[in-house]
Amino acid sequence: MQIQTLQEKTGFFGVSSEVEELLRIVEMVAPTDLSVLINGESGTGKEVIANAIHHLSPRKEKPLISVNCGAIPEGILESELFGHEKGSFTGAIARKKGYFEAANLGTIFLDEIGEMPLNTQVKLLRVLETSEFMRVGGTTTHKVNVRVIAATNKDLENAVEKNEFRRDLYYRLKAITIQIPPLHHRKDDIPVLISKFSENYQEKNKIIFKGFSPESLHLLKGYSWPGNARELKNFVETAIILNRGEIVRSHYIRNALKMNNISSISSNLPVPLNKTPDQAERELIYRTLMALKLDINEIKDMLNHLYQNRFQTDSRPIESDHPVDDSKEVKPTTINGMEREMIKNALKKYGSSRRKTARALQISERTLYRKIKEYGL
Repeated sequence: MQIQTLQEKTGFFGVSSEVEELLRIVEMVAPTDLSVLINGESGTGKEVIANAIHHLSPRKEKPLISVNCGAIPEGILESELFGHEKGSFTGAIARKKGYFEAANLGTIFLDEIGEMPLNTQVKLLRVLETSEFMRVGGTTTHKVNVRVIAATNKDLENAVEKNEFRRDLYYRLKAITIQIPPLHHRKDDIPVLISKFSENYQEKNKIIFKGFSPESLHLLKGYSWPGNARELKNFVETAIILNRGEIVRSHYIRNALKMNNISSISSNLPVPLNKTPDQAERELIYRTLMALKLDINEIKDMLNHLYQNRFQTDSRPIESDHPVDDSKEVKPTTINGMEREMIKNALKKYGSSRRKTARALQISERTLYRKIKEYGL
């Protein structure tokens, strides 16, 4: 199959040799029933590859069930995957089928598999090896015919050494491993992705966009994109909106990248190089929320500008319903305090939606649940 045709069929685009090699592996693996492990940083397109494998396989007419293992609380993940019998636990008022039964004859995609509890990993291994499982609280064995595709942004080999992930399951999954390189390792793909994201956004919203200037494309290609393709897609769509479909010039790119450049913000943080996992997690939350705050400030400035241009008779800037005097605001001075305040603000921004908040902060919902409980939010 031609590489261009493969890109159209998979929805994964690029001109780099890394993308071509990745798609060739997908093409070879898809027709089989082998389990697949997809490795890659957040935002690289792991779910896109999983969807591609399913839709290029003989199972394409059957269900594809996607499960985010990090978003489901540990206590109910097993029930969600394998189902439960009536009365097996408090609240189990009826028998319920799990995701594996729902995906029978099709494919199940287990995202963030590195977050799966060890006791659930045992049951997953049994399904992989025998195609059998039991519902929670049940005594009857059920057969299922499901292809398993797993994905993670964690180093599972390191997790195995720390006894955080089962060695036998790891070796069972890693027989076919697809590694998605981060965007900064394949910069030649950036212009292709920008073009594709722009086309898709124009088609979806029925608008005309005049494109990016050559210099702005050069700047975008030189940026590190820590959030990978997901960050690039959001950036492109925001640029189209804020420039009202006109050509995006280099001055906009310079200002926007400076505002969204998380690394420049983090250089002032008093965080040591040898950070514990909790410290690294807090730093990530702080950086992400600072970037969100800067985005909001930019949008406010734009709205003020549009308001003043449209209503010349009233040049007062747009004010919020509850104006805040930043000079009098008491800001937290500790890492814990900053983390609590920013999680609180993010929850407020997304209407207390934990899923949206966790996605914005680039952490799992399980981690967010723990933080909310820890800080009494």
